[in-house]
Amino acid sequence: MHRPGPSRGPLADDTGCPILHVDMDAFFVSVELLERPELVGRPVVVGGVGARGVVSAASYEAREYGVHSAMPMSRARRLCPHAVVLPPRHEKYSRVSAAVFEIFRTVTPLVEPLSLDEAFLDVAGARRRLGPPATVARLIREQVREQQGITCSVGVAANKFVAKLASTRCKPDGLLVVPADGVEEFLHPLPVAALWGVGERTEEALVRLGLRTVGRLAQVPLATLQRELGNALGSHLHELSWGRDPRSVVAHTPDKSIGAEETFDTDIDDPEIIRRELLRLAEKVGARLRAGGNAGRTVSVKLRMANFKTITRARTLREPTDLARVIYVTACELYEAAGLERVRLRLVGVRVENLGPSDQAPRQLALDEPESGWREAERAIDQVAHRFGSGAVRPAALVRRARGGDTGDERDARG
Repeated sequence: MHRPGPSRGPLADDTGCPILHVDMDAFFVSVELLERPELVGRPVVVGGVGARGVVSAASYEAREYGVHSAMPMSRARRLCPHAVVLPPRHEKYSRVSAAVFEIFRTVTPLVEPLSLDEAFLDVAGARRRLGPPATVARLIREQVREQQGITCSVGVAANKFVAKLASTRCKPDGLLVVPADGVEEFLHPLPVAALWGVGERTEEALVRLGLRTVGRLAQVPLATLQRELGNALGSHLHELSWGRDPRSVVAHTPDKSIGAEETFDTDIDDPEIIRRELLRLAEKVGARLRAGGNAGRTVSVKLRMANFKTITRARTLREPTDLARVIYVTACELYEAAGLERVRLRLVGVRVENLGPSDQAPRQLALDEPESGWREAERAIDQVAHRFGSGAVRPAALVRRARGGDTGDERDARG
């Protein structure tokens, strides 16, 4: 007689399933729709609008046409010519993300961010106060919806790997519990591409071996997988195929670096335009450092030429900084020292590394800074930007850029 396996879903048994993976639904698009409700239900794409722009996020309506993140915007427009394309507003997304993560931390201190819009939570310690994991997951989804007006999907499982797969399978706006004794039932029908570490080439290799599903792969002896795929990858996929993932939730891994970069619509060899772009990127990086309470000692620039050859130059400062002025001056000096002032550039980037808490950094006057000057001015700009938006106050040199439109696709970069 056939005995049905354990059920899965929002009402499944969550005993022994303390790990949540919370993933915001089409996060950048969802935040934009808060201010553009007339676009709800239409295909919407957030990303660079220039000739070399890429898709940062796509609504589920746009995804039905094959549009997805990291796709060139030119291809996205061909796939879905009637999509509404919006430029990204990273400061806005960062503010909403911070509010969402505050909700997470009211539930448990064990929050491991993966990006602005997803995190792992270990809610084992919240059971006595808030209830079992599925109840906590429902509470989080309700609070995110009520407080921020957007939705998230939550996977609940015994470990991180299965929880992340569960959140993916229940998107958008879903909740899925995979019981501890139902992992194999959940995993084994899935395609092998669902396993972490299976990229396009590995998938092709597995398919050539006749291994199209996780269940089929799980039945292959470990020694065979190691022989075909190598010891490390073979062992890794063998463990995942049985739902084994010993990693614990690590609360907040501090940023190792904060940076931003810009890809120009057309290659640029005008040093004035390059320096103006370095100023804009330095302003952005400085604001993000201060917002996170960070300061860094190493400033680097990334310079990509028209032939795609890329060089980086870095300098370690005498003391940590969170000032855009210091970052900008250093970036310009690095650009000039690279000897590329008349070379056509495709992309420039600015990054600050070796981060630490800004309140623990030694404080000396920077460059020609008076006792009351650049630091106070930049913090005042932060306050104005928080209230009125990032473009409310900007250096005079950037006003001309905003009117003329020198550059195209901008990407946020965090290490």
